[in-house]
Amino acid sequence: MSVADEIVAEAGGCNAVLGRVWALIEWGPIAKLLCELRGGSMGAPAYPALVLFKALLLQRWYNLSDPALEEALKDRLSFRLFAGLPLSEKIPDHSTLWRFRESLGTELSQKLFLEIGRQIEVSGFVVKQGTLIDASLIPAAVNAPKHPEGPMPPDETGRPASKLVTSEHDPEAAWTKKEGKYYFGYKIHAGMDKQSRIIRRIAFTPANINESQKADQLICGDEKIVYADKAYDSKKRRESLSLRGIANGIMRRGHSRRPLCPAEIERNVSLAKHRGAIEPLFNLFKNVYGFARARYRGLTRNACAVTLAAIAINLKRWATCHEVPA
Repeated sequence: MSVADEIVAEAGGCNAVLGRVWALIEWGPIAKLLCELRGGSMGAPAYPALVLFKALLLQRWYNLSDPALEEALKDRLSFRLFAGLPLSEKIPDHSTLWRFRESLGTELSQKLFLEIGRQIEVSGFVVKQGTLIDASLIPAAVNAPKHPEGPMPPDETGRPASKLVTSEHDPEAAWTKKEGKYYFGYKIHAGMDKQSRIIRRIAFTPANINESQKADQLICGDEKIVYADKAYDSKKRRESLSLRGIANGIMRRGHSRRPLCPAEIERNVSLAKHRGAIEPLFNLFKNVYGFARARYRGLTRNACAVTLAAIAINLKRWATCHEVPA
């Protein structure tokens, strides 16, 4: 019996997806990327980096805290099999798991995300007919700071300072205004393949970063059309898409001096039916993968966690919908 079959037998039912993931993915390139963690002065980690990475995937799929992941690795044979932990070996404790996730950071987690995305695309699962791009606000892990009661000193330009102050507990979280309300926290930006629902690009920023600033990073360049809401509309982006041979599926934005004509309004209504397909992705992040609010303090920790969640979402989607090679 193969390792994948053993995982399926132990997991059973809906959890048999673990065995399918194990069989689909080529772990060698992942292990090679993780070798970057071995270059520090502290020497090789006590556990193989690939084992710890697989454990973090389990953490994201089952929405576990670090202590809960440690307990699950002790209790569930399917978790041990998937991670590659023999029964004779000790389980990494929660502090080991935390330190490993810290070591991944933003850059390495993005490399892992892109490598797994490459493998999914090579399998032919990603159709590349269209990309949906959007962003969603995530409240900070800490409470929003209260507005100062007294007058604020002017800023360096002499203008009155904003009362939307940063938090001393999470200074990288930021304020933004949406539909007349103020929000404090971060923002997930995603580019998703329209047909396969695979996330092809992911980014995480403070909430005050405008969606349009990250838009070009979410466009892959090999899709036939890009769908997005009117927040992403600009003359420069329309011209850029045209030069790259990508159809423009971005809803048009009207202005007080140039309101939308009936044809543009009708076009927006038509595009909204396509663009809205990305909304369930953010519901998945928030309601299934535990990002109803940020899980940690700080941009880098949260960016890494969101990227790991995107990897987990893609692998589960791939394993559920794609045939495992014989």
